[in-house]
Amino acid sequence: MEHYQSLILGLIHTYGYAGLFLVMVLGNVAIPVGAEIVLVVAGAAAGSGHLSSWVLVGLFATLGEIVGGIILYAIGYYGGAPVAHRFGRRAEHELARAHVFYEKYGAGTVFVCRFIPFIRGVASLPAGASRMPKRYFLTYHTLGSAIFCFGLAYLGFAFGQHLDTILPALQRSSHTLVLIALLAVLAYIVLRRRWAPKAGS
Repeated sequence: MEHYQSLILGLIHTYGYAGLFLVMVLGNVAIPVGAEIVLVVAGAAAGSGHLSSWVLVGLFATLGEIVGGIILYAIGYYGGAPVAHRFGRRAEHELARAHVFYEKYGAGTVFVCRFIPFIRGVASLPAGASRMPKRYFLTYHTLGSAIFCFGLAYLGFAFGQHLDTILPALQRSSHTLVLIALLAVLAYIVLRRRWAPKAGS
């Protein structure tokens, strides 16, 4: 895994922002790239002068996430059921559950999924397969991606001199991030249910 991450980071080191863009596209079409690590390291590279600006790091990373998300969303939207059918009944069942989940809890779940490690790289597929309206998907996906990318890019830029301390801590905190994100999903669901009757009155 470390060798794999070294290849990913080497791509950014060699091709700069174009490499970063490509890595973030790959990370949003179900290919694990370790986006948290990549963004912090890229932000640190901006702080050390290897890249020109942490803002550009955030911008190109966000654009990569948007493009990758659109690709996976389109795969789900136009080929969701046939694609799932090729993987058997279990995949079809999970696709149906995803459809019900998005229908029940709304497009805001796309935003929350942008902050959950591993899940964030595949969340666009069920969103497309459930036929979530494109405008809602793109809005929530873009907003969540921008906060995620710019936030981690700045973290790397600001604390790049302590990268050896930050990266292990970031890797250890993955499970904590998952827990926080799941709690955020739960809070969103509870609030949505509580305010829904009032919104309709």
